[in-house]
Amino acid sequence: MSGIISIAVLIVCCILGLVLVPLGLPGLWVMVLGVLVFGWLTHFASVGIGLIALVVGLAFVGEVAEWWVGFRVAKKYGGSHRAAWGALIGGLVGAFVGVPLPVIGSVIGALLGAFIGAAVLEYTRAAHGRNAMNAGWGAVVGRAAATALKVAIGLVIAVVAIFAAVRA
Repeated sequence: MSGIISIAVLIVCCILGLVLVPLGLPGLWVMVLGVLVFGWLTHFASVGIGLIALVVGLAFVGEVAEWWVGFRVAKKYGGSHRAAWGALIGGLVGAFVGVPLPVIGSVIGALLGAFIGAAVLEYTRAAHGRNAMNAGWGAVVGRAAATALKVAIGLVIAVVAIFAAVRA
């Protein structure tokens, strides 16, 4: 029975993690926690240091990639370094505050926050409305691309984790 419970915990953590990532929440770390709990419940029969290092490394890469992609795309659309910081901070604040819509509110809030943060900080730097709008749009595109990349990394973590569970 403990084998079924441990696999159920792992699957729930993987699904929950994949749902949390687009919401701007730490879904990859929920998945890492799921792997650790699965390992603990199975006395680390199929979860070793290598697997733990792999999923922690992938989660870390996902976090770094999210920031890097957001910065790069905002700058590609003509935004300054300042606009990229505005996108990052605005996206985080927007995700936290969200809009009053259940579940999807934090996604919309993150996109709006990234747009507003990048556009406002770019406008205070250059005072050109067109540049500010381009930087804001770049921030939205960057945020969406970063989220897609992070979901892809989450899928890799889920596949590796479930493969380890099947081996147990």
